[in-house]
Amino acid sequence: MKSILVTGGAGFIGYFTVKRLIQEGYHVVCIDNVNDYYDVNLKFYRLKELGFQKDDVEVWGNKTQSVLHSNLFFYRMNLEDRNALPLLFEEYQFDGVINLAAQAGVRYSLENPMAYVDSNLVGFVNLLECCRYNKVKHLVYASSSSVYGENPKVPFGEEDRVDYPVSLYAATKKANELMAHTYSHLYQLPTSGLRFFTVYGPYGRPDMAPILFASAITEGRAIKVFNNGEMSRDFTYIDDIVNGILITLLNAPKEDFEHPYYQLFNIGNGSPVSLMEFIETLETELGQVAEKNMMPMQPGDVPRTWADTSNLNKLGYKSTTSIKEGVASFVNWFKSY
Repeated sequence: MKSILVTGGAGFIGYFTVKRLIQEGYHVVCIDNVNDYYDVNLKFYRLKELGFQKDDVEVWGNKTQSVLHSNLFFYRMNLEDRNALPLLFEEYQFDGVINLAAQAGVRYSLENPMAYVDSNLVGFVNLLECCRYNKVKHLVYASSSSVYGENPKVPFGEEDRVDYPVSLYAATKKANELMAHTYSHLYQLPTSGLRFFTVYGPYGRPDMAPILFASAITEGRAIKVFNNGEMSRDFTYIDDIVNGILITLLNAPKEDFEHPYYQLFNIGNGSPVSLMEFIETLETELGQVAEKNMMPMQPGDVPRTWADTSNLNKLGYKSTTSIKEGVASFVNWFKSY
C-alpha cells in the first residue's frame, strides 16, 4: 500500500497516525471538517505541526500541500459530502483508508444527536460506497469500547454480545461495525474495525479527562470525579494506538476468514487503572494536589472498561507504555502548550 486516505486528520488520533504514515514513506491525503465540537485552535495547531497554514486549511475543499512533507495533502471536507468525497477517491485511487473521522463524545450525544447521525452514520455509508466503487484494498475504521456498554464480563472480548448500548455514540459505532460487515460480505471489501479504549497523550482532546483534570489542577479549580471515583479505564497511550493501527492496516482480512474480508479488534492497554490512581499519577507529575468534587455517574457513562487484546496481539500488537510514562509525556506537552 502506497496511497492512504486518513479521515479526521486534524483530530487527536488522526494527527499521530498521519505523522507515522509520513515517517513510513506513504503518500497521505487527510481530510477533516474542523468542526467546533471542541476548540478549533487545537485542531489548527495539530495541522500546523504537519506543515499546513491556517489560512489554507480553513477554506472548504481547498487542496493544500504540506510545506514540511511533499507527500502529504489536506482537504477540509465533510465525510457525508456525496459530491466531494467520491471525486477525491477518483483522483487519488487510494490503496488503503483509515477512517478516524467521527462525531465523538458520549455525553454530547445527549445534546446534539443529529451530529452523530450525519457524521457517524451517513458519513460512514458514504465512505463505504467510495471504498466499494474504487476497489480500496483495506478499510480500517475506528469503533469504540463504548459498544460494550455495561457488559459485566471482563475483560471485554470481541466475541461478547454488544446489543445493548447505553449512548447514541455507542450505537453509531456498533452500526458502523454492522455496515462494514455487510459491505465485506456483499462486495468483498476488506474491513477492519478497531475498538479503541480510552486513548490519551499529548495533543489530546480537551473534553477528555487528562486535559480537563490538568487544567483544573493547575488553575486551582476542583475536578469533577464521577461515580464517586469508583471507575476504572483501560488507559492506552497514543503511540501504542498508532502502532496497532499500522499493524492492522498491513494485515487485511482474507477470503478464508470465519467472516470473509471482515475482522474486529480491541485495541487497548489490557490493564485497567482506577480513576483515582490516574488522578494521583497526574498530581505527582504536575506537583499539585487536586481538590475533588465527587459526583454521581453520568447518563451514558460506564463504570469500567478492560480490553482483551489477545487477537490483535497475534498480529504483533503490544501496549508497552505504562501509566506513569504516558502521563509524564502528556504533562510535559501540557506545560508547553
